[in-house]
Amino acid sequence: MLKRTLFCLAAVCLMIIADAQQIKIPAPSPTQTIKQDFGISTIELTYSRPNMRGRTIFGDLVPYGKLWRTGANAATRIKFADDVSVGGVPVKAGDYVLYTIPNPNEWEVILNKGINNWGIDGYKESDDVARFKVKTMNAPMQTETFTMQFVNVMPSSTDLRIIWDKTAVQVPITMDVDSKVMAQINNAMNKDNRPYFQSAMYYMESGKDLKQALAWFDKAIEQNPNAFWIHYQRANALAKLGRKVEAKTAAMKSLELAKQQNNNDYISLNEKLIAGLK
Repeated sequence: MLKRTLFCLAAVCLMIIADAQQIKIPAPSPTQTIKQDFGISTIELTYSRPNMRGRTIFGDLVPYGKLWRTGANAATRIKFADDVSVGGVPVKAGDYVLYTIPNPNEWEVILNKGINNWGIDGYKESDDVARFKVKTMNAPMQTETFTMQFVNVMPSSTDLRIIWDKTAVQVPITMDVDSKVMAQINNAMNKDNRPYFQSAMYYMESGKDLKQALAWFDKAIEQNPNAFWIHYQRANALAKLGRKVEAKTAAMKSLELAKQQNNNDYISLNEKLIAGLK
């Protein structure tokens, strides 16, 4: 009888556990992962997002002068797919933990190799790879949910903005894009299938030798004579060189081809370029 009773109790317990395992409730501090294309690679950020819920945040829930996981739950992680500089400090490609030490007027930002740490547990200063300070900013509006995002995303620089309540900081991140792209161009130009158009575009957009860019646009047109977008960019290069008559001729050719292929975007672009050359 006792055995039967114990068996029944065990069965009931298993049923309760099974039922409990089927319940899914919202996380109080949900995790967010952001993957940002940057330069010629990517940055990936994973962090947990607590809410204010009427609490005083900085100086209370998040004490001043103390190490913070920069979010909730597990330590915030950031992954660089290529070498970068963070806050002016060179950082090799790889996975890191992002810690901060908030203060009223500035925060100390720390990148650390302790990717298996839970929160600040396991933190070792000897694992730091970068440590620098950034000024705080007053946010125009209150942010209920702790937020991190990449802003001002330019070809070789971006900022990681951290904002909660009415406090914000920005962490500058840069990459030596030019030397990497130039190495690719130099290598590619020694091969049979040469990327003339991409190389010309990079030269023109980054303020390099326009005459070299124009020569590559010419080569690209030889490869693809009906590419209206190449003719358009060639016209841009000629306009930048001050060769307006030739630029107008190139734009007219691009316009003709765009009309033949019913591309309204390039029809409009060429019409604006031609109007600006008068």
